Amino acid sequence: MPKLIDIVTFHEPPVPEGQSPYVPGAGPAAEIEIDDWNSAWPEQFQLLAERIQEAIGWHALVIEHVGSTSVRGLPAKPIIDIDLVVADPNNERSYIPALERAGFELRVREPWWFGHRVLRHEDPACNLHVFGFDSPETIKHRIFRDWLRANPTERELYANAKREAADLSREAGEHSMQYNARKEAVIRAIYQRAFIAMGLIEA
Repeated sequence: MPKLIDIVTFHEPPVPEGQSPYVPGAGPAAEIEIDDWNSAWPEQFQLLAERIQEAIGWHALVIEHVGSTSVRGLPAKPIIDIDLVVADPNNERSYIPALERAGFELRVREPWWFGHRVLRHEDPACNLHVFGFDSPETIKHRIFRDWLRANPTERELYANAKREAADLSREAGEHSMQYNARKEAVIRAIYQRAFIAMGLIEA
């Protein structure tokens, strides 16, 4: 299990020299569109979760709906974010070929960051994040999701930050990673309050 210090720490290891997180032909998304919350998103998650489960069976230790589409009332990019936990994400042959046959395409490979992989599915649109069972990132994602679900003021704060970041990034011709960077300060402030409320850190 992850240590407490790793859960409350934001790990940003540098990309090793000569490597790229993106597989050949892939890169950050250029389009940044924020939609009002859509009641179809939970249904799309269920459909995708069933496809994942059918594809890799018991290799799927956890399939979790995370990100903004998992928070009722929160505007979001219309892309379902899913955390998939497997025993060893670096053992790609144990799950990637089966997921590819189910319509998922490997886009990101970051073995230096808790074995993180990202696969993309087009219809419904999905970013499938793969981590190992000992990754603190999946715990962070659930904390953030559940905190926003339970706190309307925080949800509104994040919604405003998302819309402002999207507007600025579109005006500047930026891609999705730059959009993410624009809202990072607000995300970390929300996490800080959630960590304090849950007794994970002291005020």
